[in-house]
Amino acid sequence: MGRAYQNRKVSMAKTADAKTKIYSKYGREIYVVAKSGGVDPAGNLTLRGLIDRAKKDQVPSHVIEKALEKARGAGGEDFAPARYEGFGPGGCMVIVDCLTDNPNRTFNDVRLCFTKTKAKIGTPGTVGHSFDHAAILAFKHDDEDAVLEALLAADVDVSDIENDNGKITVFTPHSDYFKAKQALLDLLGEIDFEADEIQFLPKGSTPIAGDDVAMFEKFLDMLNDLDDVQNVYHDAEY
Repeated sequence: MGRAYQNRKVSMAKTADAKTKIYSKYGREIYVVAKSGGVDPAGNLTLRGLIDRAKKDQVPSHVIEKALEKARGAGGEDFAPARYEGFGPGGCMVIVDCLTDNPNRTFNDVRLCFTKTKAKIGTPGTVGHSFDHAAILAFKHDDEDAVLEALLAADVDVSDIENDNGKITVFTPHSDYFKAKQALLDLLGEIDFEADEIQFLPKGSTPIAGDDVAMFEKFLDMLNDLDDVQNVYHDAEY
């Protein structure tokens, strides 16, 4: 599972080189998370992890503060999550997560990315069964047994735990994210999480080669250019 997580991170990094796009995506997600769960990171663990991740990606503090300020105000933009599934170039499986204030526009924009790259968008559930919806928490620590014991004591369903040269990565079902994170904070105090997020991790992989690789890169670039797209998950291996 860890290798699939790393592959996905590398592939997305290739398409996320426009700083303004990164800032916009983080700003929108911080606003939505703060609006729904509260603007205080101490009481909103999802927001706390999101802000930490934004800082690591060098999102300026004024972008973060602006999003929080919008969430504190009344009214504001009405963003809703939207998820699209389908088959990308070479037959690989793809999930596209969006935040949108206009579902019809977003669907048409995402569908165009599929059709222009010989890909096929499907209905909800088309490929979702081939991914694990998992929480991932990675941090520096050397006592894997103590971490596992604390998680199990907190009734966390640990899907997998890895220890790679003093870096522990914990995988749990997404529904156990809050329990897992709180258990780790209780055990270790303040932690500098290297990964603190919820992702779709592919259960397997689809090899792609030749012209499909270039088409797949174009597909990712087109999706990343859309303001409404927050994350793209896939099982392509090349």
